[in-house]
Amino acid sequence: MQLKIKNNILGHIQRGGTPSAVDRLLATQLGTACVEMINNENYGVMMAIRGTKVEAVPLEEVIGKRKIIPLDHDWVETAKNVGISLGA
Repeated sequence: MQLKIKNNILGHIQRGGTPSAVDRLLATQLGTACVEMINNENYGVMMAIRGTKVEAVPLEEVIGKRKIIPLDHDWVETAKNVGISLGA
């Protein structure tokens, strides 16, 4: 018996589909910015999109903080409307 192995990107499966063009552009933008930070030996930061700009944010500013989206937010309603399960 021969096993077939299939590679899956779990994050996209959980969100409900294959990466869109926007997903790919965002990943490229953030990845490129991360490489710049490493090349400049700027550690202890994460890259974030603020508006239309990519910014380095010190980890001290984000560690231990939660960004909560209200259950009645448009994003939650949109996800439900297209059949994305958000858990129990």
